[in-house]
Amino acid sequence: MATVSGQVSHAPMTNAERRVIFASSLGTVFEWYDFYLAGSLAAFIAKSFFAGVNPTAAFIFTLLSFAAGFAVRPFGAIVFGRLGDMVGRKYTFLITILIMGTSTFLVGLLPGYATLGIASPVIFIAMRLLQGLALGGEYGGAATYVAEHAPSNKRGAWTSWIQTTATLGLFLSLLVILGVRKSIGEDAFGAWGWRVPFLASIVLLAISVWIRLQLSESPAFQKMKSEGKVSKKPLTEAFAEWKNLKVVILALFGLTAGQAVVWYTGQFYTLFFLTQTLKVDGVTASLVIAAALLIGTPFFVFFGSLSDRIGRKPIIMAGCLIAALTYFPLFHMLTHYANPTLEAAVAKSPIVVTADPNECSFQFNPVGTAKFTSSCDIAKSSLSSAGLNYENVAAPAGTIAQIKVGDTVVNAYDGKAADAKTQGATFKKGLSDTLKAAGYPAKADPALFNYPMTIAVLTILVIYVTMVYGPIAAMLVEMFPVRIRYTSMSLPYHIGNGWFGGFLPATAFAIVAAKGNIYSGLWYPVAVALFTFVIGMVFVRETRGTDIDAEA
Repeated sequence: MATVSGQVSHAPMTNAERRVIFASSLGTVFEWYDFYLAGSLAAFIAKSFFAGVNPTAAFIFTLLSFAAGFAVRPFGAIVFGRLGDMVGRKYTFLITILIMGTSTFLVGLLPGYATLGIASPVIFIAMRLLQGLALGGEYGGAATYVAEHAPSNKRGAWTSWIQTTATLGLFLSLLVILGVRKSIGEDAFGAWGWRVPFLASIVLLAISVWIRLQLSESPAFQKMKSEGKVSKKPLTEAFAEWKNLKVVILALFGLTAGQAVVWYTGQFYTLFFLTQTLKVDGVTASLVIAAALLIGTPFFVFFGSLSDRIGRKPIIMAGCLIAALTYFPLFHMLTHYANPTLEAAVAKSPIVVTADPNECSFQFNPVGTAKFTSSCDIAKSSLSSAGLNYENVAAPAGTIAQIKVGDTVVNAYDGKAADAKTQGATFKKGLSDTLKAAGYPAKADPALFNYPMTIAVLTILVIYVTMVYGPIAAMLVEMFPVRIRYTSMSLPYHIGNGWFGGFLPATAFAIVAAKGNIYSGLWYPVAVALFTFVIGMVFVRETRGTDIDAEA
């Protein structure tokens, strides 16, 4: 770990340094914009590229495709981290932005399943993998590059600007999507307009490449290179030497895992929850989340600056703990303010599924090849795909599953029966009529949507994000020596954010489908955040004041 310096530089940052930090941050905004389009447009992607499977499987498949980009981020961190530690920070920026921008543009041109068949989702997933690799090399370089330019007493403040880029990238993607939807209408957007934000990335790519061509190399790396001290084997030094590997492990479990789930819960799972569970229309959901991001984003810099005064660790740990303790009540509040009709229906006419447990499958089918035909699976999939809350009650073996809505019972059916198609039509109509009579809304009522309070709740969730994310770039940079910094900090960051965070939507969706409770998916981020809080408090030390030019 880098050592603590007895001298703290208070020299002000020059205009040239501010320019390179701005350029680095702006390029990263564009890269995050490219990456988030797939998550924001998941419903449209499911219909276009995964049209060969049932809607529930298609949506899960799309979530996993989104997560696939996160899954390969650690590999991108290794590949580009090694490159950044051996040949320089600057060159990785050009490579990563070119890969990201090109693959995003190609998604906009990719024909759907109806035209290409199975090749369509395969190519889409390949593009997601390329995006993930590029992003895996992006963050560590950007954070390292900025930190190595910043004065040591303002490192938290200046690196926090990099932390705003992910949120600003999401914000930009939502604004572009919203602008296109409003300008061409929902029908056209659903048919072809959702491709426009992907195609627009070619303009962002051109801007980003031009900006990054103006950058100079990091002064810390230039100094190390001129002295002939560049690592020839950064991967070996970072991961084969225990003194460095143990810091990587602590950075993962004591910092980035918890930071990741808080980040993705506050900014992405909320979008899925609003649109898929609470049935809020996409435009309204995008507007309220964009408003919360606009209000909350300055807190990245606030908490980054605060970490220069009181330390990084207490702010990050507090964010993990507070988030874990308040997620359940906050998401209940979201239901209350965004879809009070649903809340009232659940209270007045709770849904109970009575079925033989042996007939109930774990309906997590990413490749869409399995067919869930038991009466239990049919009953649960109908409710889960509608985003409805239900309880499970065991029934004797061989019993046909029943859905009880208030006092009314709807019988499911055996999907393998000879007249399954006829029974299915009767079941769907009966369930729809019963839910309607019980007051369950097909969509959230715009007239009852409480904009101020929904935005307030979402803003709180975003502020939690800023607490854990604002100071973390400075802390990760300060944990590792300069010669292997890019490699060492990138891997735990991208395992934490790529795996613990990136798989959050798909994992939470699967938990909800299995348990029947629309809030049960929150147990995943709660458990991970609490785990990180314990590990971080016990084993991770404060890094504020560290000399980041130290060689070991």
